[in-house]
Amino acid sequence: MTSPFPPVAARGVRRLWCTVALLALAAGCTTTTTTTTSLADTRHAGPPVAEPADAANAQRRAELRMQLALGYFQQGQPEVALGEVNQALAADPNMAAAYNLRGLIYMRLDDPEKAEDSFRRAIALKPRDADARHNYGWLLCQQKRYADASREFAAALAVPTYQEASKTLMTQGVCQMQAGDRAGAEKTLMQAYEMDAGNPVIGYNLALLLYQRGDFARTQFYVRRINNGPTANAESLWLGIRTERRLGNREAVGQLGTQLQRRFPQSREALAYERGSFDD
Repeated sequence: MTSPFPPVAARGVRRLWCTVALLALAAGCTTTTTTTTSLADTRHAGPPVAEPADAANAQRRAELRMQLALGYFQQGQPEVALGEVNQALAADPNMAAAYNLRGLIYMRLDDPEKAEDSFRRAIALKPRDADARHNYGWLLCQQKRYADASREFAAALAVPTYQEASKTLMTQGVCQMQAGDRAGAEKTLMQAYEMDAGNPVIGYNLALLLYQRGDFARTQFYVRRINNGPTANAESLWLGIRTERRLGNREAVGQLGTQLQRRFPQSREALAYERGSFDD
């Protein structure tokens, strides 16, 4: 269960691309879970070891609770999801994926301390869990612990079987933007773009970075690719409008402005366009 989320590089992205941003935190979530049993646990005194059938039943209960927790989380019910994931951990305390999901839930509930504890537990159980490393990295980035975040992203990307490298590169690039490392961010986002050119969040953040650097011709290339497709939204159209205005393309500004007002008439961007507030 890798994370969104992008995260986001600018306040404007959070609204209409908030779903994508959260997918940057939860993208790739699956209902497949794995459990690990420490052999050391069997050497300590304690309750009798469960019979194989009981252990299998406990694992099934944990997996069922995980599926329910994930469903509630994706439906925007984090409190209910938290109850389910805690029941999953009660059935199987060694389920790394449950700790990872619990970390995401606590992030949604704006409880970074508990989120960090959950991610650290997930990583302790499964050090090469790239999803947990990614999510923990984004949490650290939000706390402005940029060096620590970079290490977690690097650890995720170092896992050879990791299938979501482009999302981690995107998130790392956004984190570098927030840290003020624009050169590093451009390099990282370009890597992400080369791996997944069809991802509009990668394209938008790369275009936004180039716009902030004053490279309007390159901004135009990347933002046009978004605005010419089905994933265009108020943020991308607004960036396109401001870019074309910088380049002196009045006709393109008008065309994009008409599309913005027609498709997203109540958006902040449409209102800014009507006011002529291009530098807000």
